Amino acid sequence: MSEQGERRAEPSAWAIERFGRQASKLAWAVPVQLARAHARAHAVHLTAGLKKRGPYGSTLAECVRVNLADTARELGESVREIRGFEYAVINDHAVFPYKYADRPRPLDQARLPSNASPTRRRLFRAHGPEPQDGLFELDDDLTTEEYRQLEETFEELGASTKLVCVFFTADPEDGIHAIHWGEAHLEPDRTFTWLHSEQLPVAIPPP
Repeated sequence: MSEQGERRAEPSAWAIERFGRQASKLAWAVPVQLARAHARAHAVHLTAGLKKRGPYGSTLAECVRVNLADTARELGESVREIRGFEYAVINDHAVFPYKYADRPRPLDQARLPSNASPTRRRLFRAHGPEPQDGLFELDDDLTTEEYRQLEETFEELGASTKLVCVFFTADPEDGIHAIHWGEAHLEPDRTFTWLHSEQLPVAIPPP
């Protein structure tokens, strides 16, 4: 991945503690990979020719995950699959990207949608800060087989792996508005309590 002459800001003590020697490279790569993902999602959006319910959001989400996984590979770090989705795992920290709004909005207004998958919820509960005593909450409608499969999936991520969130806002016309990363605890009302957060610069998307 070429730096194209861009200067890297010094990573924070928090970033160094989480990502070790990769902290500086990752702090630079995350905005770049989000910008690249937007460029691809925007191209798909234009091709679809839809004004409102276009494929921008789903394409962006997939491209961000893939791009961050590629970054992990380039850095010689791990990529692990959770129920069909690849996640970058760097220095035993899984990077969880999430677009929390399609317009500029403060980070403290981020909220998981009501139709969020059980996998996302359990990802936060099992690997986020202040995890519950058990690996999962056993929902009343969850069968033994489904529970076993989820438990096996999260064993793939690794019991010691912690979650680092990359939350951002974006839209097809204006691209990425803001990027934050840090550690967030998912609350019962689907909001987040941030134990630590930092804002990353927004990179210029490729032409």
